[in-house]
Amino acid sequence: MITRAKPGADIALAVIGVCFVAPLLWLLLAAFDPHAGYQTKVPVAPSVENFRAVMTPELLFRPLANSFLLSAGTAVVNVVAAVLAAYPLSRYQSRFNKPFLYTVLFGTSLPVTAIMVPVYGLFVQLQFLDSMAATIFFMATTTLPMAIWMTKNFMDSVPLELEEAAWVDGASSLVALRRVVLPLMRQGLGVVFIFVFIQAWGNFFVPFILLLSTGKQPAAVSIFSFFGQHGAIAYGQLAAFSILYSVPVLVLYALVFRGMGNSFALSGAMKG
Repeated sequence: MITRAKPGADIALAVIGVCFVAPLLWLLLAAFDPHAGYQTKVPVAPSVENFRAVMTPELLFRPLANSFLLSAGTAVVNVVAAVLAAYPLSRYQSRFNKPFLYTVLFGTSLPVTAIMVPVYGLFVQLQFLDSMAATIFFMATTTLPMAIWMTKNFMDSVPLELEEAAWVDGASSLVALRRVVLPLMRQGLGVVFIFVFIQAWGNFFVPFILLLSTGKQPAAVSIFSFFGQHGAIAYGQLAAFSILYSVPVLVLYALVFRGMGNSFALSGAMKG
């Protein structure tokens, strides 16, 4: 029997919903307002001029391409490293498993700003500044601890008996991992990929410090171009840019989860 929520809970949820919707409402209205300001108002003469102004290679397309390269590269490195780290933690029992996992968990509590000074010095000494590849690998290390935890949890739900059947047929551990475990946890890997991708997509501080060339900076950094001197802000263009900046992540999220379907449903895997 479904019970009706109390009016107080409904009001609280409505207030929370308004807090989330109000900024998005300003974003949509300001994007189509040629004279947008910081106040939320319906545009008198809606126009797509703000979108035309930002849809240039310098303002939008190149920064978005850089963001995609950084985010996709970081996500791929994370998924590969997380799978290789989570497999022995999930499949082999050791007294060092829990200490290692707790150490990894501690790594998630370290703010990236606390380690950027030594990292910057290391990049200077190794001449890695302004290197997309080096920046990708460092960004991967910042999200790898959480990726390992998530991947291990997904891998734990795959029955060990399926791997043992593959071992009986002569498959090695890596072959069983690639052909048995990974296909069954495909949806979990998609979750990890999207989590890391979104974290890297919105990362401003690391690319701002490590990438010096304007042509290599992602959209999270180039958004500063809409903030002029003496407090002048192009609100309309900023809103249009923010909407276009959010679209790739939303599209990726929809495509990945729609393509996976029920791939993580393991019921009946042991029948027969």
